[in-house]
Amino acid sequence: MRFARSVGLLLSAAAVVLWAYGVTVLQPLTEPIGPWSERLPGNNAYWARDLRFMAIMAVAVGLVLAGRGHLRWSRWAVLLGGCWVAADVAIDRVDPIGVRATVLLAVGGCAVLGALAATLWWRERGAPSAQGGEAPSAADRRTLTGAACVAGVLTLVAAGIESPTDREPELNQGALATAALLVVLAVGAALAAAPARSRARVGLAAGLAVAALVGVGLVRAVGPGTRLLPETALGAVLLTGVTLLAWDWPGGRPIWRHHALAALAALLGPVAFLLATAIPMMILLPIGATFTELAGNSPINAADSDLLVSLCGLLSGLAMALLLARPAVTDRR
Repeated sequence: MRFARSVGLLLSAAAVVLWAYGVTVLQPLTEPIGPWSERLPGNNAYWARDLRFMAIMAVAVGLVLAGRGHLRWSRWAVLLGGCWVAADVAIDRVDPIGVRATVLLAVGGCAVLGALAATLWWRERGAPSAQGGEAPSAADRRTLTGAACVAGVLTLVAAGIESPTDREPELNQGALATAALLVVLAVGAALAAAPARSRARVGLAAGLAVAALVGVGLVRAVGPGTRLLPETALGAVLLTGVTLLAWDWPGGRPIWRHHALAALAALLGPVAFLLATAIPMMILLPIGATFTELAGNSPINAADSDLLVSLCGLLSGLAMALLLARPAVTDRR
């Protein structure tokens, strides 16, 4: 994909701005006033934290796209994401608020992103794989397809995120913005994973992006607690579209039986994996409660659970990547 580097960095920068807005504007809305037990928050109270973490994951996916799936860029993207989450917890503990804090965090985050991208670009100068006109290798294609799967599953989580009241206008705005960014990242990474760019694939990418963005809006338009079916449909469309974009087209046409199996996996897999990761976290691994404590926020009341849905989405996306990130016909299971 000729413009993968510039598009990936631009989308990563947009994710940085979303993250900064989440820290300084959305997070204060979710924190209760006072430590009194009767005011302890309930399920999904810290939805702003999950939106921020998904924005951080979007930064990493954008870097993978900017590096066209190369191993050097991908591992630094993962490392940056982990360090960014740690920095987020420390910053959350300070409770920055206001326009000035938003601008400072956005500028600082973009500076870090730019410095890392410039360093990686300088280190790969002159390497044959760095030339934009070459087709991606099989390993790079798998990485890009896997990143598209992660972004696709995170889109479902962002689109369906809820709060105890679901009356905050900022919740809809933040969810829509985060999910839309993840849709573009998923489609962009899948298109970059294609063995060759053609007019048919570009048209398919544009149509898939529009359909997925409309789907995100429809999911948010449905009332809380009844979003499972539209979320499932959105996941099936988006992830099946990822395979259509990224996988080989022998003879110029997709192998439809392969994509039919992929559609079945896309329909059933995300929900199954999200449940398989969420239930152990609620019962055995209080990861969300640990993050809440580290950030100095009030714990969730004992009757509810502090679930980190962004982490569930990441793990489920990686599981879907294991199923679908096989873009070459000779490497298909």
